[in-house]
Amino acid sequence: MTISLSKGQRIDLTKTNPCLTRVVVGLGWDTNKYSGGADFDLDASAFLLYEDGKAKAADDFVFYNNPTGGAGSVTHTGDNRTGEGDGDDEQIIVDFAKIPPNIHRIGITVTIYDYEARAQNFGQVSNAFVRVVDAATDREVLRYDLGEDFSTETAVVFCEFYRHNSDWKFQAIGSGFAGGLGALAKNYGLDAQ
Repeated sequence: MTISLSKGQRIDLTKTNPCLTRVVVGLGWDTNKYSGGADFDLDASAFLLYEDGKAKAADDFVFYNNPTGGAGSVTHTGDNRTGEGDGDDEQIIVDFAKIPPNIHRIGITVTIYDYEARAQNFGQVSNAFVRVVDAATDREVLRYDLGEDFSTETAVVFCEFYRHNSDWKFQAIGSGFAGGLGALAKNYGLDAQ
């Protein structure tokens, strides 16, 4: 049975599910029809964070141009440039057993590619969600529907996985940023240039 979360909620993942070692993080969204004419290209990313909440190097930032990081523990499965169709638009695979011990959190984010030129923001996006699926059984463990809380934001932190002793937990975040990927990367300690 899937657990539905709301913004700010936290849930244990691996302590109550000891067989949950590898998950697929599915992210999805729809775009509102408007007169802008340009396709929306939303991009999922993962930031692997140290105890201070910051990423330190390129291996700590996983996205379509750097599809694997964290010593092979986090993998982006590919860029969906239109978001068309039902189900997950992009997926990130997280292998808890392989995450380096110095990584304490993994932030899962979505940004709008080329938002300035296309005059796009998350106010034009609807039905955004993140779900966590057990990779071994294809069972959906949890789901977080973000709702319609955004207006001019061009980047959103959907959720975070975080380490608690030897276990991993999940937090529904739903926090928006202006400034797209650059602002998000700076927040996490990286220079996106």
